[in-house]
Amino acid sequence: MWRPVLMAKLIQQFNHLGPIRAQTLVYIHNQTTESTTGVDIYSGEPTSKRKIGENVPRNEKVNFLVKILNDLDDSKESVYNALDAWAAWEQDFPIGPLRQALIGLEKQHQWHRIIHVIKWMLSKGQGTTMGTYGQLVRALDMDHRAEEAHDVWVKKLGVDMHSVPWQLCHQMISVYYRNNMMERAVKLFKGLEAFDRKPRDKKIVKKVCDAYEILGLIEEKERLLKKYESLFNDTSPSKRSTRTSKKKSKS
Repeated sequence: MWRPVLMAKLIQQFNHLGPIRAQTLVYIHNQTTESTTGVDIYSGEPTSKRKIGENVPRNEKVNFLVKILNDLDDSKESVYNALDAWAAWEQDFPIGPLRQALIGLEKQHQWHRIIHVIKWMLSKGQGTTMGTYGQLVRALDMDHRAEEAHDVWVKKLGVDMHSVPWQLCHQMISVYYRNNMMERAVKLFKGLEAFDRKPRDKKIVKKVCDAYEILGLIEEKERLLKKYESLFNDTSPSKRSTRTSKKKSKS
């Protein structure tokens, strides 16, 4: 009897935050069971209780969250309230299910909601990895918020130029390139070169060369093409050695 009464009180308390939060609580309550491993001889209370929501399958939690987020308006408050309610009954912060939910939202191109979810997660001190910030940069770019993507790069990723993965560097150069921020693309590439970071993909070099050309710096473009000409040459030593080793292994 205590569980329905408790849930009714909780839902009443959360009603002022909107129907989505109450709906989340009802869903979690309906999907959970309680397990016990014994009874305390003094108090008569169970010695072990399963956390509410613990036995709900992960995929079901993720699908429910994605559905809730899709039903919401795009306001930060609505998304944050729904996420607070969804995560309230978890014993540990649900970083895994959240990442799955973000993948689902990406497939639907829900960039604005992805931004809210990642920022909510970061506000809780969770998911503070290069991968998360890279995902935020991508979502901001796709949501036509290149200036905010630049701010994330400067404050969170670009502070460690000697170790930030080339994949993220290429991503940021592409953001600058698509949004006609050629000076920033060139500056980023020069910063990487200052740390003796050599690009592994000719696409990066081509974008920077195009940026130089747009800026009217033709000599710099030619210098860069000459410096990294091996990337544009299919018969470079590294590729020849790879092909030779493959032929030897076949023979």
